[in-house]
Amino acid sequence: MGVYAVTGSASGMGAASAAVLREAGHTVIGVDLHDADVTADLGTAEGRRAAVQEILAAAGGVLDGVAAVAGVGPAMKDAAAVASINYFGPVVLLEGLRPALARSAAGRAVVIGSNSATTVPVIDDTLVDLLLAGEEEAARDRARATAAALPAELRESSPGISAYASSKFALARWVRRTAVTPAWAREGVLLNAIAPGAVITPLMLGSTGVAEDADTDGFPTPMPLGVFGRPEDIAFWVHQFLRPEARFTTGATLFVDGGTDAAMRPDAQPTALTR
Repeated sequence: MGVYAVTGSASGMGAASAAVLREAGHTVIGVDLHDADVTADLGTAEGRRAAVQEILAAAGGVLDGVAAVAGVGPAMKDAAAVASINYFGPVVLLEGLRPALARSAAGRAVVIGSNSATTVPVIDDTLVDLLLAGEEEAARDRARATAAALPAELRESSPGISAYASSKFALARWVRRTAVTPAWAREGVLLNAIAPGAVITPLMLGSTGVAEDADTDGFPTPMPLGVFGRPEDIAFWVHQFLRPEARFTTGATLFVDGGTDAAMRPDAQPTALTR
């Protein structure tokens, strides 16, 4: 049995992922703001450093897997915090834990992105570039400025929407770029992403105002299956990516969104390589 760290373990998809791993007999080190083995604020540099140190201590320096699930939604008023939590939270944590994953016989990491990265038309390319460059303070300033420039109605309902979609876009791109570098791939540490859609969690309900039993036909984006997702739908795939048998998949983003991305962008993938 393995040792796994799960961020956002106190609720939603993080709690479901931790439960699945525990049910499989693994040791889980839960990380969250409260009700967790490691309490830390991943939106701050100090919180990330503390989380890495405490996880390593609890794991004895060797980790079999990390599920970076913690995140916040577009309804959060401070767009800068959205950028810090959703991008630098998982990225800095995973960079700090990579050596411990490399010491395992089958180190695995999975991050939770979002289909908003491909279905919400407010991606800020400048913010994405700042995030990927590791310029956190500049990215925070940019996120706030972009939020202030949103139309009044959108600024009122979803002040963090651009920071949310942009941070999830940057996170997916970081996974794709990072997974194939020698420090990860040649050390046997696999890194993948899951892009959930409309999943019934406190974050989703709070961000959209949609009731748990709402008709999906009234949802802003298409829901081809006619149902919302549940945390356990994401937890299932978190577990699959973290299994030792998942030995030949890295740098991938799996959409677990009931077909929303496919419905909105049916010809986006595959895209042919051109010379």
